[in-house]
Amino acid sequence: MAGDRPVGKRGRRHTAKGADAYEARPGITRTRAFVRTLPLLLIGGGLLLSIATPPSFTGAPLFSAAPLIAAPFFSLANTLLTGFIAVGALTGLHLYNGTLGKTESLTEIVTVVTVAVLAVLINRVVTRSGEQLASARNIAVAAQRAVLPEPAARIGGLEVAARYEAAQADAFIGGDLYAVQDTPHGVRMIVGDVRGKGLGAVEAVAVVIGAFREASEQEATLEAVALRLERALAREGTRRDGLDAVEGFTTAVLAEISHEHDAVRLINRGHPEPLLLHPDGRLRILAPEQAALPLGMSDLASWPDRAVTADLPAGAMLLFYTDGLSEARSAEGVFYDPAARLEGRMFPGPDALLSALVDEVREHTGGGATDDMALLAIARPAARTAMSPKVTEGQPSA
Repeated sequence: MAGDRPVGKRGRRHTAKGADAYEARPGITRTRAFVRTLPLLLIGGGLLLSIATPPSFTGAPLFSAAPLIAAPFFSLANTLLTGFIAVGALTGLHLYNGTLGKTESLTEIVTVVTVAVLAVLINRVVTRSGEQLASARNIAVAAQRAVLPEPAARIGGLEVAARYEAAQADAFIGGDLYAVQDTPHGVRMIVGDVRGKGLGAVEAVAVVIGAFREASEQEATLEAVALRLERALAREGTRRDGLDAVEGFTTAVLAEISHEHDAVRLINRGHPEPLLLHPDGRLRILAPEQAALPLGMSDLASWPDRAVTADLPAGAMLLFYTDGLSEARSAEGVFYDPAARLEGRMFPGPDALLSALVDEVREHTGGGATDDMALLAIARPAARTAMSPKVTEGQPSA
């Protein structure tokens, strides 16, 4: 049987680090709002400094700084507008002081004009670089979607939901993966985390997913599927050079749910433990009987995989996730603990469970997650009865 572990604080698991939809993060939104007001604050500060201080003091550096601050964050039109406002404010100030025709005033105005022109050039360079980055990101995201399509909502009589949450808007996609497949041997699934990021990670994900789908159909046991994945990654490693050949590993959980839906078998290769959520709110951590190395590290050690089995009652849900969930940290450095957070709660279905998790992680981190997060939830439908209670999302058990 699968090993039980108490719900609560657990040690941090060191696993391989794993990017599609991006939601506005509260911290980033506040920073951008401040940056957008900063040029006007600098111009206002320059005016106050020049008016409130003796003539020997000048606020010209603040006028010059305003368009430079605007350049990387504003549009071309707004960068030009900021430059015009800075030059106009400085010119009006000298006109007010009666110093407009003097050498010092002309020098200051020419300096601000020069800086404003430079800011426009910087804005164009930043814009072009952003367009190139967006193009590269779109290619990578399209490649990821090709190898990691969203699973159907119902597979083999089980309810299925999956999410892939990117850490940040400009992050290249990572190596988190999931797949679910109905096979002659039961419904089989994998959730994993390939070392690396970018197109190289997508390539490795394609190897793992392809090998999993083929082996799941052909192999009679989950242990044999794990062995096929090990061999596929070994072949992939032989064609890689340098550090990738040495550290090309994948943490993963393989699972198999019987056609009767009454039990789940699992093999864990160095991955965060799945959670079993009972319909009454009880939670069980499905820990392996002994720790195992990730896939792709057979050169270091080799031993037969031993699947563990757990009962899957009607109405229960399985949650698989990558370390982007369990290692999401708050501003105080506190890790998000999914087991402790979900204990005693009930959800109407797997999609509601994942939506609640995504929202809670964003709140926990303040929108500043540093790693991608893949989530997969599988539910065994509950027996329909006339007295079945209505479950509200995230409702605690009685």
